[in-house]
Amino acid sequence: MIREDLRNIAIIAHVDHGKTTLVDEMLKQGGAFRENQVVEDRVMDSGDLERERGITILAKNTSVSYKDVKINIVDTPGHADFGGEVERVLKMVNGVLLLVDAFEGAMPQTRFVLGKALELGHKIIMVVNKVDRPDARADEIEEEVLELLMDLEATEDQLYSPIVYCSGRKGTASMSHTEQGVDLEPLFDTILSHIPAPEGEPEKPFQMLVSSIDYNDYVGRIAIGRIENGTISPNRDVVVCQWDGEGEPQKAKITNLYQIEGLRRVPAEFASVGDIICLSGIENISIGDTICAPEAPEALPFVKISEPTVEMTFSVNDSPFAGRDGKYVTSRHLRDRLARELLKDVSLRVRDTDSTESFRVCGRGEMHLSILIETMRREGYELQVGPPRVLMREIDGVTCEPMENIVIDVPEQYMGAVMERMGQRKGELTHMAPQGSRMRLEFTIPARGLFGYRNEFLTDTHGEGVLNTLFAGYKPYKGDIPTRLTGSLVAFESGESVTYGLYNAQERGTLFIGPGVPVYEGMIVGQSPKAEDLVVNVCKKKHVTNIRASGSDDALRLVPHRNMSLEEAIEFIAEDELIEITPENIRLRKKILNKDLRMKARK
Repeated sequence: MIREDLRNIAIIAHVDHGKTTLVDEMLKQGGAFRENQVVEDRVMDSGDLERERGITILAKNTSVSYKDVKINIVDTPGHADFGGEVERVLKMVNGVLLLVDAFEGAMPQTRFVLGKALELGHKIIMVVNKVDRPDARADEIEEEVLELLMDLEATEDQLYSPIVYCSGRKGTASMSHTEQGVDLEPLFDTILSHIPAPEGEPEKPFQMLVSSIDYNDYVGRIAIGRIENGTISPNRDVVVCQWDGEGEPQKAKITNLYQIEGLRRVPAEFASVGDIICLSGIENISIGDTICAPEAPEALPFVKISEPTVEMTFSVNDSPFAGRDGKYVTSRHLRDRLARELLKDVSLRVRDTDSTESFRVCGRGEMHLSILIETMRREGYELQVGPPRVLMREIDGVTCEPMENIVIDVPEQYMGAVMERMGQRKGELTHMAPQGSRMRLEFTIPARGLFGYRNEFLTDTHGEGVLNTLFAGYKPYKGDIPTRLTGSLVAFESGESVTYGLYNAQERGTLFIGPGVPVYEGMIVGQSPKAEDLVVNVCKKKHVTNIRASGSDDALRLVPHRNMSLEEAIEFIAEDELIEITPENIRLRKKILNKDLRMKARK
């Protein structure tokens, strides 16, 4: 059976190329909203962190109707650290819209997600977005994407994919970059004509691969996936087969069945082959499991998700200020929360350590782990995290480390500074070409060479550089890399910071706190320009005497302190330091708080 009334597509692209904005316009023109309905921009980015950062973190489903055909759309993340989200949702669709910026062209993440789509044999529609940019170079972009398809060994059918030129912001599309479109009809028509309709056998026993998991306090876990064979309705008995084939199939019962209409989940009485549906009522369902009819328990193959490359140690907060802000502070709370995250994040790994108070959490990159930390912090958790470390591998008896391909767009005058830093961090230049008024530099660099570099990069390029990374596999260990060349300013005693103490400390380096901030011994209050740590007394008060002298009682002027974000803190800390995370504060500290004990440990 071929479902001609249905199409399932995913939108894939590099970060900031306009996927979510284009989906907004598709929803508006597909009749998902009333004419007078007020809709915020990037409506698919529903999470607080997504809206604050302007990036998509979780893949999300929506649908529009066009010419009596329902088009299910999956909006995917563009950042490389969330590639696991893209890899698993591609199993739900029959084709992809490959979105490319009309100026930037094919970027690292474009190559990654396109390669995954080609492996699955999906049909491709190339969408050149932002054609209304004054610096757009749509004809060159077309050639770049074709070269990319040839590099990735696309089939002949995939090479001759249609190209649509869009302005996601204006909601227009046309089949030629010289024409200005009126609406998105050309794009919708191309989807109907080029993306194949889902196929399957409704008479066969029910089969559905779980590609995503959601959670609701009222109904528990909600399994999301596409029906491969058969039909389903509420209150049906099913069995759950694990994707690795281990364990006996588990019996379960479907309590609720939902279909996706626009941005809402609508209760349904029936669903058939090709439908993307949400099912509740199955307790221990996980991503990659197959929900089957009881008479034919057979697991469907699940795409192998790329392994993590970076790990951090999450532990219980044991600082002098522990328990002041947080609602969840014990190791049991921490373990339960990480276990819950594993259910919906297939690219995360959690391993036990020698201590019951700490866990090794492995992810795809610093941002992947920092988003998890920030989410936990907002939920009321208190914890401590250590510095990021790369995960080494033994391949044919050789110790290998993860490598990254990085693409840097930078004004010509800052090229020298960037190349010098890359050289220090064992980066190898692989390609260099002019890109309009800027230069594009491509390097292969050990993943650990990027720790702490992004802030230096923004300083070196005066905020004008753009840096993108993509995992490039494992290669033999490249040797030691000098990362942080500065030390820390460490608080001498517990108390409250005062202007007089800070005024004397600011001569030693850059401060991270202002006056009136509670501090404890061993807390990091600033950055020292020298390689070693310096102990400073930011709580020191001026002695009060009855002697006055001209000029000595002038107001003390403090240099504005540097507020550290979570990502900056993760990049900053050294091996003997930790970040204390609470709902109200992010503090940096030494692992050993007492100065004398630190000195003994160093010896």
